Amino acid sequence: MRTLIGAVGAMLMISTAAFAGQTEGLIKKVDKDTLTLTLDDGKSYKLNAETDLDALKPGMDIVIAYDVTNGENVVTDMQLPDSD
Repeated sequence: MRTLIGAVGAMLMISTAAFAGQTEGLIKKVDKDTLTLTLDDGKSYKLNAETDLDALKPGMDIVIAYDVTNGENVVTDMQLPDSD
């Protein structure tokens, strides 16, 4: 019984460690020094080092999938508008 309670407790801790979400909006600012993207709603998202920062421009519409890790919104995937 103790093993079962310990396993359930461990799963609860793991499941609350990260929160996955999705949002969309207009890019307000791209900070290349801190690898941070800010949307028009004021929320910031951390980008990874492999992100093509030159493709991200203020005013561009974007859809972002992200995880909340250590209190930061970390981008896991993004969708940019098709360039015609």
